[in-house]
Amino acid sequence: MAKRYETIADALRTEIRAGQLNPGDRLPSESALSDRFKVSVPTIRQALGVIQGEGLVEKRHGTGNFVRQPRTTIYRTNERHQWEKDRARKPQAEREKTGATEHDTGLVVDDLVFQAEYEGTTANEDLAQAFGVPAGTELLERRYETRYNQEDAPFCLVRSFLVRDVVSGNPDLLNADNEPWPGGTQSQLHAIGIELDRITERVTARPPTVEESERLGLTAGVSVLIVRKVSIDTQGRVVELSDITFPGDRTEMLFTTPLSRW
Repeated sequence: MAKRYETIADALRTEIRAGQLNPGDRLPSESALSDRFKVSVPTIRQALGVIQGEGLVEKRHGTGNFVRQPRTTIYRTNERHQWEKDRARKPQAEREKTGATEHDTGLVVDDLVFQAEYEGTTANEDLAQAFGVPAGTELLERRYETRYNQEDAPFCLVRSFLVRDVVSGNPDLLNADNEPWPGGTQSQLHAIGIELDRITERVTARPPTVEESERLGLTAGVSVLIVRKVSIDTQGRVVELSDITFPGDRTEMLFTTPLSRW
């Protein structure tokens, strides 16, 4: 049986989603909600904590609780990788028109603010095992953040790794000034003759770190989704690995698996 604070949270959630409470609206005071639902103020605070954790409501100290302006949702499917591969060899002018973020959010290039940082690093035991290289191998670490220009937090936090010796033949791939690269990582790899055979993605969830909460603009109680994306070429080599941190309150992931006919 649902607890009383859970049913109250569900009632408020329904009102918000039905448009009875709009973004920016102030919720009734805790005492008013207490009278309405005939429960104690601590029970109301529990209910509010639930919908705050879902990102529906934000508490402004000294002012009250307000319905949050919903942020852009990320719809990520496994079909995006074939979409990227199909674009990798297209003319640059066509690749410049749109990218994976636009694909996942429905926005256009001019809507986005993009940031990239490159740094040399070495493979720790985890990365060495993933790449199949000795620990200490030189890697190129790339950190990406992209946000909607009407919002203050990025869609996700990306840390991408390449084996430096694999990509060093093309100096353009070592320079963050060339970002955003039209066509993304698959196009970058195509520039050095690498074709991807498959991509694996492992998804886990956990509470965010303090830094992740601040950078992603998370409210208390919202978890993050961690995706480890591993790109494997037609020779069976791991050629790129990304650890991507998504905000749990505005990310949807859909995985479609074609099944063989009997």
